[in-house]
Amino acid sequence: MMKEFICIMCPKGCHLMVDTANEYQVSGHSCSKGVKYGKAEATNPIRVVTSTVIVEGGRHRRCPVKTTDGIPKEYVMEAMKVINEVRLNAPVNIGDIAIKNLLNTGVDVVATGNM
Repeated sequence: MMKEFICIMCPKGCHLMVDTANEYQVSGHSCSKGVKYGKAEATNPIRVVTSTVIVEGGRHRRCPVKTTDGIPKEYVMEAMKVINEVRLNAPVNIGDIAIKNLLNTGVDVVATGNM
């Protein structure tokens, strides 16, 4: 079985074909990053999630946040529900943990801006 992906590892956007029946052989790539991306996307797709959370007592009402690593793609919608419930109190600094161990993934959500 072949799976199709568009590689996002560089601006080229190579159209990848991954042969799941043949040890996840990848074709259509123009660099080794495409091979790694294609195999990962076919076997265990992950995403880094970026969003904002509410900040109380700061100059701005929202603070940008992101996951410290990728989480399974299937968890993204549930992760957003959890992130949307977060309320931080100013001051908030870059790197402050907004959520520890998001959805038991071992991945934290951290602030990416100062408030």
